[in-house]
Amino acid sequence: MANFTHEIRRELLSSFPDGAARDAALYALFRTGGTPQGVEFTCEDERVAEYVLRLFEDVFGVRMGVKRAVFDPKKNRDKLTFSYSGGECGAMLRRLASFPRDDDACALWYLRGAFVGGGSCTLPHGGARTGYHLECVFSEEGDAEEFCTVLEHFQLLGSVVRRGERFVAYLKSREAIGDFLSVTGAGGALRILEHVSAEREESNNENRVSNCFAGNADRAAIASAAQAVAFREMEEGEKLSALPSSLRETARARMDNPTLSLSELAARLGVSKSCLNHRLRKLMKIHDEGRL
Repeated sequence: MANFTHEIRRELLSSFPDGAARDAALYALFRTGGTPQGVEFTCEDERVAEYVLRLFEDVFGVRMGVKRAVFDPKKNRDKLTFSYSGGECGAMLRRLASFPRDDDACALWYLRGAFVGGGSCTLPHGGARTGYHLECVFSEEGDAEEFCTVLEHFQLLGSVVRRGERFVAYLKSREAIGDFLSVTGAGGALRILEHVSAEREESNNENRVSNCFAGNADRAAIASAAQAVAFREMEEGEKLSALPSSLRETARARMDNPTLSLSELAARLGVSKSCLNHRLRKLMKIHDEGRL
């Protein structure tokens, strides 16, 4: 679902933190969308830009300015970089980095900020083999590891992988992604996830049933062919003629109709399916004993 990330981000941008949680959210935004050392932020989404600018001003009482704007022809939009060049940048970053990690509100807003700044989430669709995947991208490995540590605060287990010069912290299971959306308050996205999951499970169940039927049909066809071959061997060895008429009739019916199912062959002989099954097993037993 191409817009699923936008749905999550839209919900996360609908509210602002206060107190120390503002520092946690802004810190996460700078660690995902910013540079490792500077006080700057780059994004393509105007809503995210407005969010970061407002949050920065709320925290520090000063405004960030536009450092550069680069047009991306592939996406037909500008990529904006905002920065603050005041002399106290180092102190600003140290303040943001000192937010209390063990505080529930700070941990929550750190996760929200990280996803807004560098997160994405994909869901399986159609016949695609790719599954559920939520990730946040960082420029530093330590930041990706820290994201996973904060996830553990909410009993969520993330992993980190290097991708080029960036580091990706990710969740892969539907359950873990659902818990992340629930924790961060993205209820609308969580409902979409549950809907997609229910549809996928229904599709998987239908495939399992179809495969089961197909497997049973294959096994039945193999059994029918084996019976027809066995009964021809008995006929060529003149063993059928010594059997009761009911067994002879059953053997010839199977030889003449090797592709009929048990139900179809039973209907043709005018007997029940269980009766036919009993006759066929008896015939195969006679055949096997005759070969010993």
